[in-house]
Amino acid sequence: MGRGSVYNVNKRNLIPEETCRTVRTVFSRMSDASLRFPFPYQPYSIQEQFMESLYSALDQGKIGIFESPTGTGKSLSLICGALSWLRDEEERKRQEAAVLLAEPGVSPHKQPSSASRCSPHSPSEPGWITDFVQKKAKRDLVDKLKEEELRRKRREERLEQIRHNTGLHYAMKRKKSDEDLEAVQLLQRSQEMITSEGGGLEDRDEEELIVAEYESDDDTKKKQNSYDDEDDDLEEEHVTKIYYCSRTHSQLSQFVHEVQKSPFGKDTRLVSLASRQNLCINEEVRQLGSVQLINERCMEMHKNKQSERKAPEDEEPRKRRGQRKAVCPFSSPAAMQTLRDQALAQVRDIEQLVTLAKQNRACPYYGGRLAIPAAQLVVLPYQTLLHESTRRASGIKLKDQIVIIDEAHNLIDTITCIHSALVTGAQLCCAHSQLTQYMERYRSRLKAKNLMYIKQILYVLESLVRVLGGKVGQNPKTQIITEPGTELQSINNFLFKAQIDNINLFKVQRYYEKSMISRKLSGFVEKFQGGTVQPINKENRSTAGLERFLQSIRPGAAPEVPSPDQTGGMEDGQPSMASPMMQIEGFLFALTNANKDGRVVLHRQGSLAQSSLKFLMLNPAVHFSAVLQQCRAVIIAGGTMQPVADFKEQLLLSAGVGPERIAVFSCGHVIPPNNILPIILCSGPSGQQLEFTYQKRDTPHMMDETGRILSNLCNVVPGGVVCFFPSYEYEKRVHAHWEETGLLARLSAKKKIFQEPKKASQVEQVLAEYSRCIQRCSQSTGPLTGALLFSVVGGKMSEGINFSDDLGRCVVMVGMPYPNIKSPELQEKMAYLDKTMPRVGGVSPGKALIENLCMKAVNQSIGRAIRHRGDYASVLLLDQRYSRAGPLSKLPQWIRNSTQVQPAFGPAFAALRKFFMEKKTLSRS
Repeated sequence: MGRGSVYNVNKRNLIPEETCRTVRTVFSRMSDASLRFPFPYQPYSIQEQFMESLYSALDQGKIGIFESPTGTGKSLSLICGALSWLRDEEERKRQEAAVLLAEPGVSPHKQPSSASRCSPHSPSEPGWITDFVQKKAKRDLVDKLKEEELRRKRREERLEQIRHNTGLHYAMKRKKSDEDLEAVQLLQRSQEMITSEGGGLEDRDEEELIVAEYESDDDTKKKQNSYDDEDDDLEEEHVTKIYYCSRTHSQLSQFVHEVQKSPFGKDTRLVSLASRQNLCINEEVRQLGSVQLINERCMEMHKNKQSERKAPEDEEPRKRRGQRKAVCPFSSPAAMQTLRDQALAQVRDIEQLVTLAKQNRACPYYGGRLAIPAAQLVVLPYQTLLHESTRRASGIKLKDQIVIIDEAHNLIDTITCIHSALVTGAQLCCAHSQLTQYMERYRSRLKAKNLMYIKQILYVLESLVRVLGGKVGQNPKTQIITEPGTELQSINNFLFKAQIDNINLFKVQRYYEKSMISRKLSGFVEKFQGGTVQPINKENRSTAGLERFLQSIRPGAAPEVPSPDQTGGMEDGQPSMASPMMQIEGFLFALTNANKDGRVVLHRQGSLAQSSLKFLMLNPAVHFSAVLQQCRAVIIAGGTMQPVADFKEQLLLSAGVGPERIAVFSCGHVIPPNNILPIILCSGPSGQQLEFTYQKRDTPHMMDETGRILSNLCNVVPGGVVCFFPSYEYEKRVHAHWEETGLLARLSAKKKIFQEPKKASQVEQVLAEYSRCIQRCSQSTGPLTGALLFSVVGGKMSEGINFSDDLGRCVVMVGMPYPNIKSPELQEKMAYLDKTMPRVGGVSPGKALIENLCMKAVNQSIGRAIRHRGDYASVLLLDQRYSRAGPLSKLPQWIRNSTQVQPAFGPAFAALRKFFMEKKTLSRS
């Protein structure tokens, strides 16, 4: 390389600028060639537009907000668009590496020429030094590229062998038989350890319950925490990948099935991540039931496995056998390596991964995490990606990667909920009692630093109980709150009020993380739970401590530790956690947020057990900013993303994203325009103006008018009609009124009536009966023409339920579902936005929030009907306020373009009758 060589070092690529220009030219030509995306069929034009916009956003490192209505093939467009970009990106990197590797090598011993020595590159150092540094950097890069290429080839060969089972079947079978023997032994040992926990106690059994010595508050050494201790020797360097996340387990499985059907299904390295509860194959652990207990048991066994591996080899076998602890029989490194490779060799959903893990006797939770570095596509739930500590513990590295967040219409609420926290008075009292007994039992075995922090935590718990108006050491159910009410305070004011402003919560947080005191306490309670605890107060603390000490030294005796149920920690019928300290830990962590980003809600009611403290996150952008800053590009996608202003203002701009980096894409529907009939109805059959304000909606005239509208609709609409009410209470009130007036009987003569249940467990049954009724009516000539389903906005049936075809020929929205403006939490959120956000169009951000929340809920509900290209339906919005410019502009574009505003009922009814008559005629022909 001569003196004039210029290197491009922007993205750690030490490649001549001329080479970079050549490669970029090749790929820009590919981009200009209309981006022919592999697709399983001829894509719709809107799918092509979607993929082109997605490719461009990923290539340019944008933050994209993508809206594509349900039924338009959004998932397949995301898959083919994103994986096409990833394929081209990998090819670009290979070509850049090939060009660099093809250039003549630079000898490390070659002396610089006299000319280069006489021509300095900078005023501060000679030119030969600059040349040497450049050549050394290039040699290092070449070595790194060679190593990456060798690793890539080995991985591809290994996966190709697995795909074709070439020479591996018998080798894996032999290895599996050896591992089976080891697994059986480990399982037997695990069962013995679990059984022994219920019987007599020895000192060594309790050793794992005692917190380790806490060395320093300001420990800056990179000391590996057993919480995050991983098999580093098994981990590879992370390749460029796409993280795809969605809300539910079923949505993630559905996405994986779409990948399997796509042209990328055979050669994409995909891994699905999920919780321990969904992935665990150890029946002894699964039997624990609750998520918290499963997590704690799994982490404990994983830690035991790590410490067992690190045990000195020359340790006496007898001594090692005596100290062996329960480990998971599915944690063999060799078995997990095999599972990792097999998981990457073929696209599998969570259920298929679990089946594969059982065959290999390998843990799918940790085995899946081992597959992350080499995976091209990682599928995971919201919480794993959006919560930083969970993300870190899972081994997820977002630096220069792609993140796609699907079904993101509730993303702001999701981030807010993840980083909010709530604890009850009962939980605080329970944790205080448990931690006190823990400290007293192990006081002589705890180091001074541990005792100091445990006492600090006890003081904090006592202060939090006191701020709610109660006292520790007494039954929280019997402590009556004399001054009930709800109070909101800033974080700093709350800390002063609770008298814990002198406690360094950051040090307490670090102690929680390093000592794992919540897990230790949970294990302590799980081991000793069962007795009736005496109240511990200042008067009887020493006596109680002495009694417990005498109790503990009796043969076979155990300390009496209260469960949450005994202190009012859980509602009747609900599963109880061993200890509520984990929830309290989350609340204390939340208090370390910046004062302006959150509020504390003190809710005092009835008894201390019913009262609560809640941390309300006001600024979700502060936690989402890390994702935006680390990733190359982030795509926020959904079927109904309107209104997008909330995403821009509250998540992106507030996180420091420049407007130029934000890209918005919205497309229409694949259905013909005449397959949807949205009508805004301003008045009913009798001329009653429709305005369902809180003051007017309960009047008999308004409820009667609503009934008359539905009665007329049932005469012309075939199949199913879904009617959404603003709340369960209002739906119940209207139902009772119609029953009194006889209108319900008239409706039942045309459509069988169903009501959305409040219990989630009953939803499937109601939907099945609703569907069967419509199917029977379509096949008979009786008086019933279908079914009428009363649902609630924001309820079980307003999201994720498909009312396709005859299940939802008409969707009716009764009124505008504005949130409760009197809610203290909502008022605080509005005040926060008014202080921190600019006014738009003369409207305050707080007022805009109210309308946006309403229209977001409306859009989710009315989007339940049209689910595929051949579907058709009508949408009836019963409130004249929908015709205003603000709400109308926030409807989805594909609905807004066809919306009719009808001041009177007559023309609207005529349009509906004509619409369904035409569809009936077409179906017959």
